Amino acid sequence: MSPFAIERMTVVGVGLIGGSLALALKEAGFVGEVIGCGRGKPNLEKALELGIIDRYERDPQKAVAGADLVFLATPMLTLADLVARIAPALKSGAILTDGGSVKGELMRTIRPLVPAQVHFVAGHPIAGTEKSGAEAAFPELYQGKRCILTPDSNTDAHALATVTSMWQAAGSDVVCMPFEKHDRILAAISHLPHMVAYSLVNAVGSYDHYEENILEYSAGGFRDFTRIASSDPMMWRDIALTNQGALLEMMEQFETFFAELKEDVRKGDLERLFEFFHRSKELRDAIL
Repeated sequence: MSPFAIERMTVVGVGLIGGSLALALKEAGFVGEVIGCGRGKPNLEKALELGIIDRYERDPQKAVAGADLVFLATPMLTLADLVARIAPALKSGAILTDGGSVKGELMRTIRPLVPAQVHFVAGHPIAGTEKSGAEAAFPELYQGKRCILTPDSNTDAHALATVTSMWQAAGSDVVCMPFEKHDRILAAISHLPHMVAYSLVNAVGSYDHYEENILEYSAGGFRDFTRIASSDPMMWRDIALTNQGALLEMMEQFETFFAELKEDVRKGDLERLFEFFHRSKELRDAIL
């Protein structure tokens, strides 16, 4: 009888998300061998050096062969092709799960590609930083954070329990919900803020009233607010496209309130400006 809940785990995409999960599970004694897989050999070598993985394979099929659980941590638009490629190599009874930020598109495109004898559990840890690559990984990333799983009527109960236990071992509070609800919530609390941060940096960086780049004058507030605009552009391109409907809905919601604020500033309406800022402060303070 193995002392590990997961004897062999393959992480495809050994960066911040996948690497941090591997480190957390190793520290918790939850996983035995961890195999890494990715396109960049230097990153895999670094992951091996840092003890994130025990060995690596560049070929995804070789990497997942014999794995009890496969965790996918690559950009959203790569996942369907990746699953189609590894599907024939997955062993019977294996669990396939992911850390993607959009679940609806994933369920529609990946579910049909998963072999009948393999159990798919869609998931999304609500954690991260603006950094990427194996060197960005650290085992405490998921401590005290939420992880959302989006099982459906086809999800195997034992596989769901295993993935739930995995994220709990990494330090996360696990919540289950329908994928439609997940995508709307994440569009509001994560995807929209990233769009705003990227837009703000572009707007300020393109301001041409003065010859110098005024971003050089940015202080703590601006840098803190726009920190997430340093995130991986490919990842956020994919998220914007795969959660398009919910994201556009939230962008329109944001435009409505920004237009209200713009009009209050234009009119110099002291009372409405105070009420706008006061209402926002109360909502923000309530989540602390």
